[in-house]
This record gives sequence, structure tokens and C-alpha cells, in this order.
Amino acid sequence: MTYSDRLNYVIPGGAHTYSRGDDQFPSTAPQILTRGEGAYVWDPEGRKFLDYGMGLRAVTLGYANARVNAAVIKQIENGVNMTRPSVIELEAAEALVDLIPSADMVKFGKNGSNVTTGAVKLARAFTGRRYVCIPRQHPFFSFDDWFIGATNVTRGIPAEHASLTLIFDYGDIASLEQLFQQHPGDIACVMMEPSALIVDGKDKAGAFLAAARALTKKNGALLVLDEMITGFRYHLRGAQTYYDVAPDLSTFGKGMANGFSLSALVGRREIMELGGIRTQGAERVFMMSTTHGSEMPPLGAFVETIQIYQEEDVVGHLWRYGQRLFDGLRSLSGKMGLEKFFDVEGNPTNLNYVTRDRDGSMSLPMRTLFAQEMARHGVLIPWIAISQSHGDEELALTLSAAEKTFAVYQRALDDGWQKYLVGDPIKPVFRKTN
Repeated sequence: MTYSDRLNYVIPGGAHTYSRGDDQFPSTAPQILTRGEGAYVWDPEGRKFLDYGMGLRAVTLGYANARVNAAVIKQIENGVNMTRPSVIELEAAEALVDLIPSADMVKFGKNGSNVTTGAVKLARAFTGRRYVCIPRQHPFFSFDDWFIGATNVTRGIPAEHASLTLIFDYGDIASLEQLFQQHPGDIACVMMEPSALIVDGKDKAGAFLAAARALTKKNGALLVLDEMITGFRYHLRGAQTYYDVAPDLSTFGKGMANGFSLSALVGRREIMELGGIRTQGAERVFMMSTTHGSEMPPLGAFVETIQIYQEEDVVGHLWRYGQRLFDGLRSLSGKMGLEKFFDVEGNPTNLNYVTRDRDGSMSLPMRTLFAQEMARHGVLIPWIAISQSHGDEELALTLSAAEKTFAVYQRALDDGWQKYLVGDPIKPVFRKTN
């Protein structure tokens, strides 16, 4: 049996995150990995790959960072998880509240889905309303029913759950205004990523976020910013600081502990305190309660990660490397006459590559072909996640692999991708059938 066969035999989907599954990678990508160090990963055969997956964007310093590992080991030796709150739990909470301007209080979790769902629960409790608004352009908020019910993968989810989630278009304030008009006094919150909105080469996200902030205030709803991806990338204090917008609640996760399992829900005291126990006589909100939410090793990782960020200008490095990668890939694409068929877009700290077929339509087979050929030349690039460990050598390796890949990409546009692609094209995660 192959590693893929063994994985899928014992794990539904072959991995514990659907975006790690076989259907998200070309067949030339490694089926399983043994270890990572810096910006590189290795498979059991000893093959080494420069990685742009970086633990689903959770690793921003690099794999096996010595300082973070040492901080984690210290907390392991301190006992891992104790009966009452730990000193590192308090230290981490105070550090995050000091760091994020909109954070008066924090509740830690283990993954992003738990804290986004916690935010929805708090918003409904605080406003007494039921509807949640999310943008169709943002790919993922939670594995819970309130979000998954709004996708194509609705099996097992009651329709009444899905009906409480409303969809608008990111960047189109009129589409959000329309939802408030259609459901007056019944929208609890608007949740979205404060992500780049590039129009004619300029980032318009700040203006849109300001308009959304004004709209939610006017209508008595909460603004929730999901900073799983933008947090600890756009700005050390969050994209909310970069764009100068003050949410009522916000969520963090990827990047905050260099790959260790930690997420956070933060926000205004009067909202967060609904999950507290000190307001005598108040009706309780059972916000979040997890045995491992206060696990000490990831909290130690977070505190050390933030220290490294502050000492070494990690965010500045992500911006600089991302811009060089953006310019390099675009230059190569243009040089080879592929600018209409391959492009790079987004904020330099969180880039995305776009693949098109000969007709100019978005193409998953061409995306698979690009990833296939990059993997053939030692670069694992299912998406583009940058870390502090990506440097000059890694950029040169990436662009060298891309130049060879683009030569195959050119031929596939002329001859058809079927002639060059090994195995099946990747598939959308949110699809009705396998």
C-alpha cells in the first residue's frame, strides 16, 4: 500500500484537514512528510522541498525554530496543563491584550473554528439577534454548521442552521446594505477577513472596512474581523491596525504560535464579559470551555513568537520577501508571454497565484500543472505562505523552478493540459460530491 492508501484507510479524507488531502495536491507532491526545518520539508524517501504551504499558513518563523521549541519544552517541563490557570496563561493573555488595540479581554482556543463560532455566539447573545453575514469571497470561517451550511457541502446540516447565515460580496458595501434592509433589526454580526482588496493596482480594503464599520454601528450589529490569516502578517497588531478599523470582536490563530495549536477570540470588555462569572445575577453565556484551551506549551510558543517578532522585524521581512516574490514571478510570466494566463495577486504578505487556460478562464488543471512542475523542481507551492526563513537562496530557487515550470505551462496552453498533467486535477474543497 502507498502512504496515500494507508492514510485514507484509517483517516476520513486521508488527513485531519481537508486542505491537506490528496485532492488538493498534484500527484508529484509528497504523499506524507517526516519533518520540517526552516522553510524546507522532507518526505520519507529523503526528498527535500522548499515549502510555501508552511503548515497551512500557521508557521511564520520557520519550522523547528530553536527559540520557540525551547519555550515549549520549558512549559512541558512545567506540567503542560494544570488544575487552575497557569502563570504562562496569564502572561499570554496580558501580552495579547497589550498587543491588539481592540482587545480588552481574550479567550484562547485550539483552532480557528472554535473561536469564530464563539464570536458568533457572543454576538447573538449581546444583540439578541440571529443572523450572521459573511462574504462569499472568503473561503473558510469554521467547521461548524453556521458556516458549512452556507457552502455546497450541506449533508448532515439542518437547513434551519444554514438559513441564518447571509452572504454578501467583499468590497461591495451595497450588497451588505441590502442584507440590513432585508433583515431590519435582526442581524447580529458581520464577520469577514480584513484582507487586501486590490482594484486597479491599489488596495481599497481600508475604505470598505470603514464603510462596513459605520454600517454595523448604524444598525446595531457587531463587526467581527477574522484575522486567522492577516493577523501577525499585515501588521504585528493585526490588519485592523494596518487598515485603522476597530472591530467589536476579532479572532486570531495561524501565525501566532509558529504552528503550535493556539487560537484566540478577543474584543470589547462589555461583550467578552458575557462569558464571565463576576456579574452577579446576569444570565450566563456558555461561551467556550475546553480542557486544552489553556495548554501551556502553545501559550509559551506564542509569548516567545511575539518576542521574536518584536526583536527581528518579522512582519517587515514578510512584506519585503513577498514583494520580491511578487515582482519575480510577474516578471518571469511577462518575459515568457504568460501574463494573461498566470498572475500573482494580493497583499505581499499573503500572495495568491492565479492560473488561466487558453480561453482566459480560471483553470484548476493549469493550477495543478503549475504546482506539479514546481514540485518536480523541489518547490512545494499549493498556495503562497511566506515565513521568516524564506530568504535570498529560497527566492532564487523558487524563480529558477518557476522559469522551468513556465516552459511546460506554455506548451500545455498550446497542446492541452491533458498531455502534461500526471494524475487528476485538484478539486475545490467545498464541492457537493467527491
